[in-house]
Amino acid sequence: MESLISGFLRTAGMAVAAASAGHALAAEPSVPYVPTPQVVVDRMLQMAKITPQDYVIDLGSGDGRIVITAAKNYGARGFGVDLNPVRIKESTENAAKAGVSDRASFYQRNLFETDFSQASVITMYLLPRVNLELRPKILELKPGTRIVSHDFSMDDWRADESVNLDVADKYGAGSGPGTSTIYFWVVPARVTGPWQWQSNVGGKPQSYEMVLEQNYQVIGGTVRVGGRSAKLQDAKLRGDQISGTFTVDINGGALKHEFAGRVTGGAIEGSVKLAGNRMQGQYEWNATRGAK
Repeated sequence: MESLISGFLRTAGMAVAAASAGHALAAEPSVPYVPTPQVVVDRMLQMAKITPQDYVIDLGSGDGRIVITAAKNYGARGFGVDLNPVRIKESTENAAKAGVSDRASFYQRNLFETDFSQASVITMYLLPRVNLELRPKILELKPGTRIVSHDFSMDDWRADESVNLDVADKYGAGSGPGTSTIYFWVVPARVTGPWQWQSNVGGKPQSYEMVLEQNYQVIGGTVRVGGRSAKLQDAKLRGDQISGTFTVDINGGALKHEFAGRVTGGAIEGSVKLAGNRMQGQYEWNATRGAK
C-alpha cells in the first residue's frame, strides 16, 4: 500500500481515480510515495482476524506488503492490484524474497475491472471518492467478507470497528508523528422485507411474519403473530448472522422470543428460544423470504 507525502492523495488512489475517469494505464506515477508503516499493516490484518483459510485482495497494493505479510505471517493466500507496472514488478520481487510467491501474486489492473468475488478479506488505502465508487461492488460480495480501509471511511456505511494509531514515521523523518485511522466492516446479508415461518406454541400452530428494515448492518422491524404485533429489540446483523428478540401475547400471556440464525439467500435457519406465559422451550427456526 502507498501513502503520498502530501498526506491526502495516495499514489494508488490517484491511479485508480485516473482509471475510473477513463484514462489509460500510467507507466509511472507523477507523485513520490513512501511505504505504509508496517505497524499499520500489522494492525489491519489483526483487525481482519486473518487465518490460513483466507483469501486477501489488496486494492492499490504498492510494494505488496499487505498481501506478503498476510501470506508470510498468517499462511493466507491472495493478490494485489495496482496500475503502476514498476510497483507490480517490485511487489513480485518482494514476494519471492519473502518466500511466498506461491501464495501472493500481483497484477497490473484497473480496480473497477477486477473480480473481487473470491476474497474473504479486502484491504485498501484509496481516496474517499474511490471508496464510495467501489462501495456498491463491495456490498455485492458474499456476506461475511471483511473489509479493512486505511484512513478513509465509507461515508454513511459506518464501520463495525475503527481504531486510531499514532505512527511516528507515517509522513517521513522530521515531520513529526502522524495518526492513522483503520476502519473495519463486515459485508452484511440483505434482509430487507418480509420473512415468514410457522411453529407450534403451547400445542397450537402459529404463523409469524417478520418485516425487517435495513441500513447496511443496522436492522430493525416488527413481528406479527395471531393478529398481534411486536417491535424487534436488540436486533443485530453481522455478515450472515442475525439475532434479536421480541415479546408478543400468545395464548393469553406475554411470550418472549429470542432468535438467532444464519441468512442464506431467501432463507434463515436457526433457533428460537421461548420464555414466559408459563412456557419455556426452543424450536428450530426456518424462515423464508416473503413477497415484497
